[in-house]
Amino acid sequence: MEDNTDIRQENDVENTEDISEKAPEKRGSKILNDIMEIMESTLITIFVIVMIFTYLLHPVDVQGTSMVPTLNNGDKIFMSTIYTDINYGDIIIINNDTSYLLDDNGEVYAENIDKSSLKKCIIKRVIACEGQEINIDNSNGNVKEWTVSVDGKILDEPYIAENAVTDQQWFSGKFPFVVPEGYYFVMGDNRSNSSDSRHHDVGLIKKDQIQGKAIVRYSPFSEFKFLMNSWKKSSDD
Repeated sequence: MEDNTDIRQENDVENTEDISEKAPEKRGSKILNDIMEIMESTLITIFVIVMIFTYLLHPVDVQGTSMVPTLNNGDKIFMSTIYTDINYGDIIIINNDTSYLLDDNGEVYAENIDKSSLKKCIIKRVIACEGQEINIDNSNGNVKEWTVSVDGKILDEPYIAENAVTDQQWFSGKFPFVVPEGYYFVMGDNRSNSSDSRHHDVGLIKKDQIQGKAIVRYSPFSEFKFLMNSWKKSSDD
């Protein structure tokens, strides 16, 4: 009996010594695994952020006042380069490298604008899409009461600047006309101070000139605003 007791005691001592030797190794291995998991999570997060800002969201600085009151000079927005389609009311960022105008037969022709100050990226709102008839007139004769119609329906435009007048500006064609396939008619919200599709150095916007669609204004943060439905009245939300 005494011998068995001694053996158990010796074994207990040996096991205790084994555990005490392996404990630092296990703790070290756990710390290493934790560090690797943190690094892996960090790398995945960085990768996702890079992918988002490379393929989905791009920061844009707004310059000028053509989109007041929706957007002001100095605002910062995110545009998305991934979208399914372009519709009425969308705010788009445009590479205005060429002006596309209509001749007397209603055919599109390209105008070189290399010497124009408008050969740059601009931001405007889509008013009419391909296949839609756009008209701007003041049939009642009042120079301050121009109306914008799409497919014969006068638009209610709560987004335009107060007291702004939507006239034909420097439009070289004739209203009304049907927007050709693959093009868009755009205008700024600050109608009296916007060089847009009414201007011969902008004209119709071709699909491949669209760089992206404005999604959100993130700066100034106090005026954070989603822009996808900015054409709606607040009562329509």
